[in-house]
Amino acid sequence: MGAYILRRLLLIIPTLFGIMVINFVLTQFVPGGPIEQVLARLEGGGDAFQTIGGGGDAGGGAQDFASDERYVGSRGLPPEFIADLERQFGFDKPPLERFLTMMWNYLQFDFGESYFRSISVVDLVLEKMPVSISLGLWSTLIAYMVSIPLGIRKAVRDGSSFDTWTSGAIIIAYAIPGFLFAILLLVLFAGGSYWQWFPLRGLTSDNWDQLSLWGKVVDYFWHITLPVLASTISAFATLTLLTKNSFLEEIRKQYVMTARAKGLSESRVLYGHVFRNAMLIVIASFPSVFVSVFFGGSLIIETIFSLDGLGRLGFEAAVARDYPVIFGTLFVFGLMGLLMGILADLMYIWIDPRIDFETRG
Repeated sequence: MGAYILRRLLLIIPTLFGIMVINFVLTQFVPGGPIEQVLARLEGGGDAFQTIGGGGDAGGGAQDFASDERYVGSRGLPPEFIADLERQFGFDKPPLERFLTMMWNYLQFDFGESYFRSISVVDLVLEKMPVSISLGLWSTLIAYMVSIPLGIRKAVRDGSSFDTWTSGAIIIAYAIPGFLFAILLLVLFAGGSYWQWFPLRGLTSDNWDQLSLWGKVVDYFWHITLPVLASTISAFATLTLLTKNSFLEEIRKQYVMTARAKGLSESRVLYGHVFRNAMLIVIASFPSVFVSVFFGGSLIIETIFSLDGLGRLGFEAAVARDYPVIFGTLFVFGLMGLLMGILADLMYIWIDPRIDFETRG
């Protein structure tokens, strides 16, 4: 097993390198890069000097142009000003040199600073991380807590009216877009046209620091309820049907018939013998489900509920062409996803020791 894990860890290097190469090459052909973004703000008369705060080697010192007398507003920007701006952002170097320098820094977990914010990429990600982790973790846990019992009951009562109408309800829930369900929750329960039971925005209240420990817990769950429901709605269908099909497959096997022939109760057969084998694929898929909930759909949910998480951060960075934030988060999330894949394999072995990845052909 140790050799298998070592091979998987070594495969992370070329995989992650390939991801970064593809995205770096694509950004070279996308119009409106960081320099163009800054120039558009300057020529548009906006307060771009305050917007492009310090940014280290890449963007640091851009704010120094606020007192630069060479800025002539509507009369145009001198070429030497643009050249200095390119040097500050690091675009005076060839693309290959910039990419290799970036990857070398990333290998040392040095992700630089944002072009347009006076904060490092690591600090920026850590600042937004709690919101996205809250959504991903609670959504995944609730989906499992509901889907597993429901899937087991559907398998036991396969073909019954309960199985039929719950399947219909699951399919309808799966077909509803997450953003549409989020808007529906806001209209119904967040002061839209009916009841104002939940807050409209944010993860905590303004008086969070003055609340007691229990008050903070209640306030946190009060704010997170609607976003979690909106992000969980589409996860029920896959997990429920996966659980049902896994149990149906195990129930029809010979060892179940033998256990029943020995006189064991149905609950003993179901939870003492079938459960461990049937839940192998369901439980082992937890890391991948968490990653999909964590990354997928977070932008829309965070935007609708005004949550300042990683989804909005990535969107704003892409719009502003904030390359350090884009590539830094891409590197971290790509590495996290690859490690989660290895964790999923380890969970297979932990649940069923008979599995041996070393002997597979």
